[in-house]
Amino acid sequence: MEKWLESVYSDGSKYFVSTPEPELGQMVSVRIRMYENAPVRHVLVRTCPNGAENFIHAERIGTEHGLAWYEASFKVSEPRMHYQFYIVCDDVIYYYTQKGITTYIPDHTFNFVLLADYRQPSWVKSAVFYQIFPERFCNGDPSNDVQNGEYEINGHSTIHMNWEDTPLQYSEGFCMDFFGGDLQGVKQKIPYLKELGVTAVYLNPIFEAPSVHKYDCIDYFHVDKHFGGDKALEELSDALHRNGMKLMLDISINHTGMAHKWFNRDGLYFDKSVGAYNNPDSRERSYYFFEPGTNEYKGWADVASLPTLNYTSNELREVIFAGEESVLKKWLKPPYNIDGWRFDVADVLARNNEIQLAHEIWPEIRRSIRKENPDAYILAEDWGDCGEYLQGREWDSPMNYYGCGRVLRQFVGLPDLFNERNEILRNVNYTMTAEDVKERITEHLAKIPFVLAQNQFNLIDSHDISRLHNYESVSWDAVRCAVILQFVLIGAPSIYYGDEAGIGGWTENNEGCRFPMPWGENFQETPVFRFYQTLAHLKQESAALTEGGMKFLCAQGRCISIARFDDREAFIAVASQEEQDTVISLAPGSIGAKLPENGTDVFGEPLKADTLDDNTILLTVPAGKAYLIRCPLK
Repeated sequence: MEKWLESVYSDGSKYFVSTPEPELGQMVSVRIRMYENAPVRHVLVRTCPNGAENFIHAERIGTEHGLAWYEASFKVSEPRMHYQFYIVCDDVIYYYTQKGITTYIPDHTFNFVLLADYRQPSWVKSAVFYQIFPERFCNGDPSNDVQNGEYEINGHSTIHMNWEDTPLQYSEGFCMDFFGGDLQGVKQKIPYLKELGVTAVYLNPIFEAPSVHKYDCIDYFHVDKHFGGDKALEELSDALHRNGMKLMLDISINHTGMAHKWFNRDGLYFDKSVGAYNNPDSRERSYYFFEPGTNEYKGWADVASLPTLNYTSNELREVIFAGEESVLKKWLKPPYNIDGWRFDVADVLARNNEIQLAHEIWPEIRRSIRKENPDAYILAEDWGDCGEYLQGREWDSPMNYYGCGRVLRQFVGLPDLFNERNEILRNVNYTMTAEDVKERITEHLAKIPFVLAQNQFNLIDSHDISRLHNYESVSWDAVRCAVILQFVLIGAPSIYYGDEAGIGGWTENNEGCRFPMPWGENFQETPVFRFYQTLAHLKQESAALTEGGMKFLCAQGRCISIARFDDREAFIAVASQEEQDTVISLAPGSIGAKLPENGTDVFGEPLKADTLDDNTILLTVPAGKAYLIRCPLK
């Protein structure tokens, strides 16, 4: 394609749409830009109101930083208004959607989309999340620690561990090895989180449950006493908010633990007259999937200890999300005032063979949450392509493994997270190219409205996967490459507790990614901590990294470059997984930018660059290295 096409760009941000969150019936202006000397005769915007094709002429409204701007206006006449750009030249028409440029008329899959009357949780796009596995973060009150033999479940008793101990393998501890982390400990570490640059805390489950991980809930309406109880959450929420930070809780409303008072299979915590398993006439019987006339029930992933909830029950809907005293609303209300929910295994919620209620239930959940808190964040666990849920009526974001974590981990040398679970697929050792990364991320983002793209929860590590830096085959330079790319992707980055401390662990199973935070080590003076701290504070300080556009500048071999930019500055990330130094062509001029005069990146690394023309440079990238370059505009 023609070189000038590298400069063609538009998105759904405030820099390219007059009103990114329009009301129904409102007039909006949309803009597109390209090199000022591009051989363009006309630019048209194609809309399709009420199914009928319509073309609007875009006027050239001016030039800035070497780029010409074109603008067109139309009425947002439908709840979901989509559009494409037609760029007309002498002998060809270029068609531009969120996926990119074609010389054929594209379908509507990747269209630009404006959502009428959609409210974005605007705080998310500038957030730096910090995910905490509460039991292993900080012991703020030893008096509430779980003691040896305090209780048992499934025949396994609790084990009290010392903070410096190594977590037990599942075959030894059965997720019953407790180190004493609690909410008081999180509260005590707020100054540390601020120093790091965190603006939002995501807590793994904290409600009453017997295990370490607490996804086997026994009571949604109370915080576990070993985490400090309800009062500790109230105090933590208040302290975080007073420090300008947000709080998101984690919950599984797809299943409960078998000891939950609604199910109560073995009568461990409640009299056997209570609950669905032993009392077929109980109200809670309709909350679960039982075979008629029997006590055979469905468990999540066929795990008997995690009975699946049945959303054909209106009573269950009322108690989980619809009622004023429901589970989800309780914690959104004072005195807890949480700012968002992360939903465990959201991809399977309300889905059971012939019963497929997901797209009925999720809009109801969304309406209920947003009625209580219009800015609440709705984060869902889904590891795959889930664009159907990201259209403004259901989720704000998935745990973005598909468009971030799985991609970046594979790019730096690991097998895909899904493929490595399959004995056939894991043996195919394919090395992901930069073009693969570009196409995968672009496809994910191009399927969703831009206001949803800005919500994406971008992670590399979590409580469910081995930490990237714990793999012997992954160097620190490779980790740096992945994390720099994570922080420049559109959306909000999430740091899994301890990554900034180089926390220990192993990679064979989940127990290896849940080590106690190494507070006894002087990790805050290390280059690893300062690296994460620099990125976190940059994310907060620069609108280019929060509100700005995103564009791939290079995908060559195993070297990739991503730019973020607004009307004041640009950031260009470059990450190489090549085994030798590589020279790549970059066009900062395509985003109206130029290299910094000091010739270094934000970490002080010197840049070896040669000017090719007014818009383009040749950059030498050392083998396996990454840069993050802060660029002024031309």
